[in-house]
This record gives sequence, structure tokens and C-alpha cells, in this order.
Amino acid sequence: MTTTDKKIDIRLLTQEQLQQVFLDMGEKKFRAKQVYEWLWQKGARTFEAMTNLSKDLRETLNTNFVINFISEDKVQRSADGTIKSRYRLYDGHMIESVLIPVPSDKRFTVCVSCQVGCSLTCKFCATGQMKRVRNLDAGEIYDQVIQVNQQCLETFGHPLTNIVYMGMGEPLLAYKSLMESIRLITSPEGLNMAPRRITVSTAGISKMIRKLADDKVRFNLALSLHAADDAKRNEIMPINENNGLEVLMDSLEYFYKETGNRISYEYITFQDYNDGMDDARKLLKLCKRFPVHVNIIEYNPIDGSEFKKSSEKNIDEFAAFLIRNNVMTTVRRSRGKDIDAACGQLANKE
Repeated sequence: MTTTDKKIDIRLLTQEQLQQVFLDMGEKKFRAKQVYEWLWQKGARTFEAMTNLSKDLRETLNTNFVINFISEDKVQRSADGTIKSRYRLYDGHMIESVLIPVPSDKRFTVCVSCQVGCSLTCKFCATGQMKRVRNLDAGEIYDQVIQVNQQCLETFGHPLTNIVYMGMGEPLLAYKSLMESIRLITSPEGLNMAPRRITVSTAGISKMIRKLADDKVRFNLALSLHAADDAKRNEIMPINENNGLEVLMDSLEYFYKETGNRISYEYITFQDYNDGMDDARKLLKLCKRFPVHVNIIEYNPIDGSEFKKSSEKNIDEFAAFLIRNNVMTTVRRSRGKDIDAACGQLANKE
């Protein structure tokens, strides 16, 4: 590579590719391991920070490569302790991540984004009102975890305990970046986090759920369900028109049989739409095919949506029905609503 070539992000190279780069430079290939550790274990943002490399080698790397890390643009803090961070990417686009602390349970979760915008146009989601610009690369997803972990340490004196891929975008439409970011997060050469502490959420893309199963992933899977019949789900989630519930349930059952990993249903309740007892009975039927945990989520209003939050009474009755019928059910009270950081509200607002 010459200085006239366009610089590429060194984090897009595998360790094996890095070894070849150093051999081509006349360097020992163990330099690749050193640089890899700087990039993924220590989160180095510059080659100058790689102090166990010679000055000449650092300058050569700086001449030929770049590290396209994300940079903090704006931080908002909720009255309930939730922290939303907006990050600027190397090309000027923005994404958001959310730190959700529950100090009493020693549970500190980061919600990360996988895409700039989203293409799925779910009617209840602010991100769905944005167009999809591009997928994030694995480094940009990884950076969110690194930076929010530092934020968590500084604010709460505790590292992150969990990661959820539930931010902006559809993770299974950024499959390569998703899988590589999780490999790095769980690798001893990266953050060495247990896969069981990671949950990937999807709006429901059946062929990609089957691919997850075939790839024998070890993380948890969450389906953004939100309606237990095709007519209602088609109306609020256009993705369902080509991924109907029967096909979707078949793919989830296949995923469970192949991996044994935990599956959960995310179910936002909307007043007088999907929060009645008939809806609960339809959901119960879906819960009988394989073990599943249901998270009932309060609706968080967004601009331009006609939906309203269900009453506390309806939510509690809905949850109680499922629990009586032996379905593991949790009511998730919204966090970070006052800073537009709650479920469905991420939209890069000023």
C-alpha cells in the first residue's frame, strides 16, 4: 500500500490479514497481535497510543490506515438514571445508544444501534420514520459498548452487565456486522463477555432467524411481536406481510431446537388495539409452542403516531392472564421517556 492509496479502516482487517500487512512491511507478524489488542481490548483511537510499537511503525500505520471510531456528540440524562448518548460516525451520520441502569439489581444494560435509520417503517417506532442510510460496521457497534461501558464505570462505578441489540435499525439486516461485533465482544481478545448476557432483537425475518440457528449462535433472541394475529401485525409492522406469524413461529421453533437459547417476545401494548383479553388469548396460543418469556412494554408516544399507551389496569390484567396460564411474563416500565430514550423513541432528535 502506498501513501497515494485511500486510507482504509484498520479495524476492518482480521488478525490474519494484519499479519500479512506486517510481513509485507518487513515486520514480524506478532505485531498484528499487538495492534489487534490495542484496537479491541484497549479501545485505542490513534496509532500514537500504541506505545509498544516503534515510532516509525506508528507513523507508517498512520500514513496507510485510519481508525474510524465513533465520537460522542450529545449526552442526555433522565431523572430515572437512564443515559442516552448520540454518537457521530466518521461520515457525519448519527446514531444513539442508551445506558439503562438498575443499581439495585447490579444490572447495567447498554442498548446499541446497528443501522443509521431503519427500513422497516413500523408505525409505533420513531426510528422507523427515518430512512435507512447504511449499516454500521462491527467496529461502530463495538465502540458503542466500549464508550457506554466507560460511561457506566464513571457514573455508577460498575461495568456493563448486559448488551441488547434493540437500538436503531434491524440487527438481522446488518447480519455480518452483528455477528462480527458479537464475536469481538465475546472473544478473549476483545471484551470476553458471556454470550448469555447478550440479546438480539428482531422485528421478525424468518430466513435470518434460521440462519442464526444454523450458525449455532449462543446469545438470546427477542422477537418484537406486538400483535398475536397477522391482520393487526400487518397493519403496524409491514415486515409481517412477508414474514407471517406461522412462518415466523416455525423459524423460532427451529432456532430453539438447534440452539436451546432463550427466546423472548417483546409486546408493546396499545390502548384499545392489542391489549384486550382476546389478544391475550391469541398470544397465549403462540407461547405454547416452545418455552418463551414475554416482556410487556408500555407504549412510549412518538410524533405522528395515533397510538396511545394502555391503562395500567389493562396492562396488569393482560400480564396476570399470561402468568395464570404459566407463561413467564414481566411488565417492563419505561425508562428514559423524558429524554426520548425509551423503547421506540430513538430518532436523533436535536
